[in-house]
Amino acid sequence: MSASHALDKTLGVGFIGVVVAAGLYGVSCVQAWWYYTHQKDGWPLKLLVGAVMAFDTIHQALISHTLYTYLVTNYNNEEELGLIVWSLLVEVLFNGFTALLVQSFLTVRIWRLSSGNKWLTGGAAILVLGEFGCVIAYVAMSLRLRTFVELAELKALSITVNALAAAGDVVIATTLIWLLRSSRTGFHRSNTMIRKLILFSVETCALTSLCAIASLVSIVCAGQTFIYILFFFCMGRLYANSLLATLNARKMIRGAADGVHTTSENLSLSLREFQPKSTTLSMASKRPNISIKIDTTQEFNRDLEAGEKSTASHSAAVRFALCSPPPVPAQPAPQSVRSKASFPHSLSSPLPASAF
Repeated sequence: MSASHALDKTLGVGFIGVVVAAGLYGVSCVQAWWYYTHQKDGWPLKLLVGAVMAFDTIHQALISHTLYTYLVTNYNNEEELGLIVWSLLVEVLFNGFTALLVQSFLTVRIWRLSSGNKWLTGGAAILVLGEFGCVIAYVAMSLRLRTFVELAELKALSITVNALAAAGDVVIATTLIWLLRSSRTGFHRSNTMIRKLILFSVETCALTSLCAIASLVSIVCAGQTFIYILFFFCMGRLYANSLLATLNARKMIRGAADGVHTTSENLSLSLREFQPKSTTLSMASKRPNISIKIDTTQEFNRDLEAGEKSTASHSAAVRFALCSPPPVPAQPAPQSVRSKASFPHSLSSPLPASAF
């Protein structure tokens, strides 16, 4: 294998990883600025975001130092290219710090959504803490090594770190989705919020899970290259962006749920006004009066993302109540009785337009 071909799969791939990580770091900086200027959280969450951004910044500086040392300082120096730069090992620790904070934040969410379920929370916590413990062990053991040949002896530990990272992300995402689905109440407003939370959990956790799985597969299948380093460089950025996106999307999710409004209008009318005035009765009688009450319910569903959509559903309930006015004094009955009906013969006859 030629030297140029070997550099393409090692330092060349590492350079691509630094560039992609730098782009994602810029996105996380914008999201952090938006968070501090638009969110009104307490100091614990603000401190968490600040710590994540600090670790992310240090990690970006370390991987930039690594590639600068190999590609600029030791340019065309084959002996130095075979040695390990200290920053390439220390960056693993700060990547682990970022993963620990973000995954711990999501584990606390599992604790709250599950009402303190120890089994669900404990399973996720074991994976998170196990991954961080392996990271510390990897850094502590690798700092005593000088060449990449010696570093290859820690391949099993590196595989364990990536496997635990992938397993932790998948378990956290699956548990959150299951808890959110079981929290549905049947009300349209709450179901809309839960549905958006599920979609958001899938989108954010899927990126970190896929990146961890890609790093795991590449280190197993192509351990002699830096392909796995490309994905590992980006994992910290994806964790930071997923945390910030989750915090910044809360207002949007609440707004989508608040877009559902329910109003009701009550319309009452009486047929007393529409009775004919000319009525002749020859015996004591009670004139029936009919009241009609129409309840109209309108529901508007508005999607703040796609624009405003409205759907209206009307339900009408007609209630008939017979009202008995004071009795009319009895009059002497004549020999022949003729009466004209004062009430329509059929209730199905249409009401005058002025009634509505």
